[in-house]
Amino acid sequence: MTVVLRRVNRALLGLAGLLLVVVGGAVLAAALDLSVPSWWPWSGSSDVLLSTAARQRWRNEGWWWPVVIAILGLIVLLALWWLLVQFRRARLAEVLVDSGDGEEAVLRGRALEGVLEADAGAQEGVARAKVSLTGRRGAPRTRVALLLEPYASPGDTLTTLSTEALAHARTSAGLAALPTEARLRAVKHRARRVS
Repeated sequence: MTVVLRRVNRALLGLAGLLLVVVGGAVLAAALDLSVPSWWPWSGSSDVLLSTAARQRWRNEGWWWPVVIAILGLIVLLALWWLLVQFRRARLAEVLVDSGDGEEAVLRGRALEGVLEADAGAQEGVARAKVSLTGRRGAPRTRVALLLEPYASPGDTLTTLSTEALAHARTSAGLAALPTEARLRAVKHRARRVS
């Protein structure tokens, strides 16, 4: 599903970009008194987007301006929604698991995330763990954010994460590899008083 959304997104961005380049180039060419196609509505720098007659055509209609404002508002809201969707990280909904009999089983992504979070959070020195799955169904990737206690050793924590929690997840899901990006942060705490 994310691949389809990504392709639709790229196609829409490409179409919007192409349309803006063509229209902008033609307006610039008309403003510079260069030759423009015969069908182009503006042919010189003295032409305006809307003539006086076109601007005043619907002035006396009570429905005109509310409709124009509603359509422009809808366009702005759709553009904002599209912008916000660009920053959303796609989470993997399911992982394909080789069941060993030639068939494939499906493991819910949230279940695997929950187990990884519990395993990573149970490690010595980890205050909290957050895991998210990304990538493709057949080749998942993980992002692990660990909040470490003040006394925790980052090197030991990463080693334990790799050899225990990630190894268990990899073997239980039957994955050859489980690439992981780990981010470590320390719990904010007061400095100890030394006397």
